[in-house]
Amino acid sequence: MSNQHLLVEVKDRILTLTLNRPESLNSFSHEMLNGIVEALNQARNNPEIKVIVLSGAGRSFSAGGDVKTMGQVSPNDVYEHIGVLNTVIKSIRELEKPVIASVHGFAAGAGFNLALACDLIIAANDSKFALSFSQVGLISDGGGSYFLPRLIGPYLAKQFFFTAEPVSAERMYQLGVANSLVPVENLAEETMKFANKIAAGPGKATGMMKKLIDQSFTSTLDEMLELERITQPLMVATEDHQEGVTAFKEKRKAIFTGK
Repeated sequence: MSNQHLLVEVKDRILTLTLNRPESLNSFSHEMLNGIVEALNQARNNPEIKVIVLSGAGRSFSAGGDVKTMGQVSPNDVYEHIGVLNTVIKSIRELEKPVIASVHGFAAGAGFNLALACDLIIAANDSKFALSFSQVGLISDGGGSYFLPRLIGPYLAKQFFFTAEPVSAERMYQLGVANSLVPVENLAEETMKFANKIAAGPGKATGMMKKLIDQSFTSTLDEMLELERITQPLMVATEDHQEGVTAFKEKRKAIFTGK
């Protein structure tokens, strides 16, 4: 499942996908993007995998599009490339398992949007986020025009898109875009600590909460109330629910299995 541009590791119920083009700040390639889709598809069907972590090798998370190839590709090539990127974004969002972006260095352009597509962002205190599209006369791709306005509102999102100015990890944390801000030397350790905590939870309930929260942005209150009403009986029938209730009564920590 690993390839030259994507490193794949499974350990302790956690699938780690490491973008591996450090010489180009992990700019995207078809090989990398297709590898992510393949790995997520396998994670979907593997009950042993509870959480996915997405990180970058070398000095940065990802610079997004490869600037070296810009101006040398046809509009049709760009259309095809963004189609592959869109499949990655949708695979992350549709996966009923949490995906954590572990960000250091730069998350720029579509690299920033890839992080936004994840469910949680752990940011190193040295990281910077930049929507650099306007610097090269482009619009956002990778879902940024969808995700960012919903997170910080349209006015600030427009400012970030129009100016392309790098935004510090601390500002992202203050805005609620990053879930946690950690020293860069502790990023991997803190990310795994966070991932393990989620992996130890009730997998089916966690997956359904991800689905419900994402769906809430395009649903009415009545629709969400009915979805909760339909979903909760399914959760009541899970082994994890029974284990949680038993553990609570026995005053011990629950041992969830995702069943």
